[in-house]
Amino acid sequence: MAMEKTFNAAEAESRLYKAWEEAGCFKAGANAKPEASTYCIMIPPPNVTGVLHMGHAFNNTLQDILIRWKRMQGYDTLWQPGTDHAGIATQMVVERELAKTQQPSRRELGREKFLEKVWEWKEKSGGTIVEQLKRLGASCDFSRTAFTMAGAHGDTRVGHENSPNFHDAVIKVFVEMYNKGLIYRGKRLVNWDPHFETAISDLEVENIEVAGHMWHFKYPLANGATYTYVEKDEDGNVILEEERDYISIATTRPETMLGDGAVAVHPSDERYAPIVGKLCEIPVGPKEHRRLIPIITDEYPDKDFGSGAVKITGAHDFNDYQVAKRGGIPMYRLMDTRGQMRNDGAPYAEAAGIAMAVARGEQTLTENEADAINLVPDDLRGLDRFEARKRVVEQITSEGLAVMQTVTKTDPDTGEDVQVQVPYVENKPIMQPFGDRSKVVIEPMLTDQWFVDAEKVVGPALDAVKNGDVKILPESGEKTYYHWLENIEPWCISRQLWWGHQIPVWYIPGEEDWYPICAASEEEALEKARLQSAEGTEFRIVADQHEAAKVLAEQVKLMDVQDEGAIRSFDGPMQVPMFRDPDVLDTWFSSGLWPIGTLGWPDTTPEMEKYFPTSTLVTGQDILFFWVARMMMMQLAVLDENLPVKKRIPFDTVYLHGLVRDAKGKKMSKSTGNVVDPLEIIEEFGADALRFSSAAMAALGGVLKLDMERLKGYRNFGTKLWNAVNFAHFNNVYDPEVPAYACPDAQAAVNQWIIGETAKVRVEVDAALEAFRFNDAANALYAFVWGKVCDWYIELSKPLFGSEDEAVIAETRQTLGWVLDQCMILLHPIMPFITEELWGNTAKRSNMLVHEDWPAYGTELVNPQADAEMNWVITAIENIRSTRAQMHVPAGAKIPMVVTEFSDQARAAWDKNEAMIKKLARITSLEQVESFPKGCASVAAPGASFGLPLADVIDVGAEKARLEKTLGKLAKELGGLRGRLNNPKFAASAPEEVVAEARENLAAREEEEAKVKEALARLAEIG
Repeated sequence: MAMEKTFNAAEAESRLYKAWEEAGCFKAGANAKPEASTYCIMIPPPNVTGVLHMGHAFNNTLQDILIRWKRMQGYDTLWQPGTDHAGIATQMVVERELAKTQQPSRRELGREKFLEKVWEWKEKSGGTIVEQLKRLGASCDFSRTAFTMAGAHGDTRVGHENSPNFHDAVIKVFVEMYNKGLIYRGKRLVNWDPHFETAISDLEVENIEVAGHMWHFKYPLANGATYTYVEKDEDGNVILEEERDYISIATTRPETMLGDGAVAVHPSDERYAPIVGKLCEIPVGPKEHRRLIPIITDEYPDKDFGSGAVKITGAHDFNDYQVAKRGGIPMYRLMDTRGQMRNDGAPYAEAAGIAMAVARGEQTLTENEADAINLVPDDLRGLDRFEARKRVVEQITSEGLAVMQTVTKTDPDTGEDVQVQVPYVENKPIMQPFGDRSKVVIEPMLTDQWFVDAEKVVGPALDAVKNGDVKILPESGEKTYYHWLENIEPWCISRQLWWGHQIPVWYIPGEEDWYPICAASEEEALEKARLQSAEGTEFRIVADQHEAAKVLAEQVKLMDVQDEGAIRSFDGPMQVPMFRDPDVLDTWFSSGLWPIGTLGWPDTTPEMEKYFPTSTLVTGQDILFFWVARMMMMQLAVLDENLPVKKRIPFDTVYLHGLVRDAKGKKMSKSTGNVVDPLEIIEEFGADALRFSSAAMAALGGVLKLDMERLKGYRNFGTKLWNAVNFAHFNNVYDPEVPAYACPDAQAAVNQWIIGETAKVRVEVDAALEAFRFNDAANALYAFVWGKVCDWYIELSKPLFGSEDEAVIAETRQTLGWVLDQCMILLHPIMPFITEELWGNTAKRSNMLVHEDWPAYGTELVNPQADAEMNWVITAIENIRSTRAQMHVPAGAKIPMVVTEFSDQARAAWDKNEAMIKKLARITSLEQVESFPKGCASVAAPGASFGLPLADVIDVGAEKARLEKTLGKLAKELGGLRGRLNNPKFAASAPEEVVAEARENLAAREEEEAKVKEALARLAEIG
């Protein structure tokens, strides 16, 4: 069967993938043996807006290796694919598309029409990443492709018979958790994105170092009070003592001072002990309405940082929020959803009056009452938060309430240095949170959101890992898991978006506020509302709370009741407004149900019965908490509590990996310009090279460095195997009409040896994959296929193919054919395309390689005598070649060799393989001598001492001079590298990847130096 000279990946990959799909090779249960155990992997669903990046390529390659391996072993496998609806990302993409095509905006369209546009976009462009995963070779059962919004209102998808109604599962879980008291609505601090006007998760926040400022301001003590401020050094000596009528604070966000509820100091800070409990004045706002706030103690302030005093703005800072909760400090929200200073509510004078009464202890506020108060001065209302910052700084400074410092400046008239007082403003880098998609500064904001009471559901998820029902790899992941779950906070699950699972809660008027009704559908909500209302009450569904308030006002006019809140006590045909909560669920909530939702839960489906619990989850360590832990919590919370834990956990093993970085270990980013597109790699090197590279760098817990040079090497590795098969064709190993060779009962030592080596690597690969040591499996296969098969066995088999004994030739053909088949089989999970192509181009096959049985042979195939003999031969040849290379013996030169020591075993190995050794090591003869003649380079081999007489072959003097020159150059390089690494400043200030690169360079240079010194020592032996 004729073969092309090289493997044409660009042509073959799409053809082979199509053939696999048409043959149903990836369908659930394909190639399963009777009564087989199941093995199921749930794909971490990529965003429907996504395109393949290196993280996807790496993650999905590891999953595919496992699933192909298990499928070939005969397991009943399912690799469940699907995509996440990605609320904020998808809404952003569609809004941009509307603007780009000059269509009406989201708000102009309204919710219903906008969602129609989203579904249209989903049908047209939402499957991009699925097609790209196919280019990688991902063997998912794509006929079962799931979607986290499947079945939601407006779903336009067609041809998805196997895709379950995910939406119903999500709504069912929300309703059940709400009814159990596990979900509630409350006011808490969240990450707020002013561009998208929604809460976002921590994972959607990028903390970036930017140039910032730290302003220092004075908060005057109320009523002109003073105290003695004393500072002491470490030994207790007084270094500053002065009378002050203020307390100094520092802030990077002066605009938030308007919402301060207190100033906090550490309980042990003696400097402020005299004024704890007193009131101080916020130094901004109209003087006649200047607000007072208390000075309190809390463990949070660091008395050794800055002034040791911190302002507490509970509605706009996560640390301050905790202090405010502990101390009962009111939290005043200053901004609207767009990040502008609030422009609602009563005038500032009225709002400040209420806050003053609270500060004096004359009045208390509920959380909602405090939130309703607008403490933004009238002249700052409606301003952008950053414009307001400028105004606040100007106002405080102009009033003389900025802390001042003395600096030296040059007088422009006289040229002399003079001491002047200027406001104390530190220019310093600060970490600022940005929305990862909006790219605007995120504002911590106190808002009403829906939460899962995580403390109530976290226990079983913790126990499942602690008792070993779920294993997290590497083990360091378990510690992180415990830390997060043991310190868990309420989980914010609502988003102020339109695209997503709308919260299944409706509101009707209550006695004090809108009364919530949680139900799976509008019909069910109406029925519940009727049961809770006066007989004959009619409900009118309206769009939102604003419209409901208008309807309610109109209806109240018709009522003859004194208490307008007692809506449900009237008699008559009144229409009560009812509206649905406009928020949608966070995508992490719906994706938390991925393992069961994709299998058809809550219905009792065959897939749910068969494949749940699933087997292995392969995912990034960055979403251990956001996704993995939440899947654990939710599955354990919603599945039948009567089932044992092992029947309710979503998976038994979690394999965590880090970010794929560039060759120097740097994080890939567009700004750095080091982002690598996996599709471009596939175009240039083929998918197999990318996949092998992914496996080879997947050391458990190691840093993932993508090296383009290694990619070239792995492409060459595929070519090496291709050439070996071509060599087999040339030697008539394959006959298209003959089935594949079985493992022969070989007689020749060379054939016995390679059969044993094949058995060893099969055992090694299985052990590595069982332990999720993908890199060990890849490295073992690389060493075996390239080193043992393509280099040594191919060369060692040539004399056998040249034999005049037909039986030897036939045995060698059978051995080479079987060994190459095993190479294809063992490599297939990592390099599926080239191995499938070779499989089809060789023997007569009963099935495609993807469904070939995985071998079960082991060390019983190892022949100890042949193993010892051929390993001796290989060692002898390698050592001879190494010595020749070290001594710069011309590659084509054939030289004699002598031997002084020769054990019986070594001699026997030499005698049986003399012709082969001489040919491969370029040796003309072997003579046994009492001692080595002068000018002889020694060569070691087990049980033998060989020597190569080189005095007349190389110029010893010139070779010494060359090596000494190299050694001198290396000494300079080593000195420089050691100097840098021994410099504490370099280790402390240089980026981690730069230090690592310097260490790697040092190790490489030291290794090179050792080799040069060894070569010089050998030359010294010669003379």
